[in-house]
Amino acid sequence: MIGWLDCGAGASGDMFLGALVDAGVPLEILQESVDALGVERVELHADPVTRHGLAATHVRVECPPTKVDRRFVAIRELIQAAPLPREVRDEAVGAFTRLGHAESAAHRVELERVHFHEVGALDSLADMVAACAGMHWLRVHRGLSTVTASQVTVGGGVTRGAHGGIPLPAPATLAVLGAADAPVSGEVPYEACTPTGAALIAAFASGYGPLPPMRVRAIGVGAGGRDPKERANLLRLVLGEPAGAVPTGTATVLETNVDDLDPRLWPAVQQALFGAGASDAWLTPILMKKGRPAHTLHVLCRDDVAGAVREAVFAHTTAIGLRSLTVGKHALDREMSTVEVEGRPVSIKLARVGDRVVNVSVEYEDAAALAAEVGVPVKQILAAATAKAYDRYRDGEA
Repeated sequence: MIGWLDCGAGASGDMFLGALVDAGVPLEILQESVDALGVERVELHADPVTRHGLAATHVRVECPPTKVDRRFVAIRELIQAAPLPREVRDEAVGAFTRLGHAESAAHRVELERVHFHEVGALDSLADMVAACAGMHWLRVHRGLSTVTASQVTVGGGVTRGAHGGIPLPAPATLAVLGAADAPVSGEVPYEACTPTGAALIAAFASGYGPLPPMRVRAIGVGAGGRDPKERANLLRLVLGEPAGAVPTGTATVLETNVDDLDPRLWPAVQQALFGAGASDAWLTPILMKKGRPAHTLHVLCRDDVAGAVREAVFAHTTAIGLRSLTVGKHALDREMSTVEVEGRPVSIKLARVGDRVVNVSVEYEDAAALAAEVGVPVKQILAAATAKAYDRYRDGEA
């Protein structure tokens, strides 16, 4: 599944959260990610609203007043210490790092001394972490693989900040989107895209352009708190299956031989690679010179994230060199569906050639959770779900 962000009205943290919930991400997933930070109690509430007559979801972030003044280092340590999936932590830290570098350049101070007057506030911290958790949920439970974004409307004018009047778009917003090579425009006389919104766009989008060819499966519409007269204050997240029978293209494979890494670290290495954008990662046992047993680490990734994945390999392993290969890639269209087992839905992934279903795969996490709930072996749930799926698609179509 692929996603596209319609940023024609800008973006902010609450707009992102609203779009995620509207697209099907459970609100409790977002709330649990915020609770994991261990800070003052922050509550998320999802409300149905309209903007210029269009239905949307607005997520309110309610938090108590706080006088805690957090610098970049404190925020980074707070997220890294949270009991969240490594991918969520890495993506959230990456988003804050983008903002940190932008604020550092704007105020000409060292990164470690940057005060996050907007982002350091509890509501903005919740926005960033919850949005990363929501995207992670879509990747795990809906098979989301790639997100692109439209041109970003950033707005214009003047706003008040901690240091007085600030021109719009805010310097940090422009710096973050500029570093991400995102196309921007003014168009409206107010702040349409906040620094938080810019950081999240840069964190999630692998490219920019119009709505890509897809078969639409879900549309999440998130509303901002304001309802300006100029345009509907909405961020849309469109999810769908790529159009075309068998997409082709290229990918990057990174390889390195490792003989001196504590084997207990390999699961953490794999998680870090996925957090950096890797599509897959695996090990092959080898015998090196002098008869030493070792492993070859293979990492498959999109060409546009190869740099980030390469850095993750060097940061999390003992490798001091890498081989890089460009390979051809052929992938079937994929989409998510559900079948009912024991009266409960279990997610399945369908692979198609044109309109014909050629493969069905049961989502293991759903099967394992249901097996634990009803007290049966996981293999029993997998078998039942697979049988129901193939029965539904036995003619290859549905």
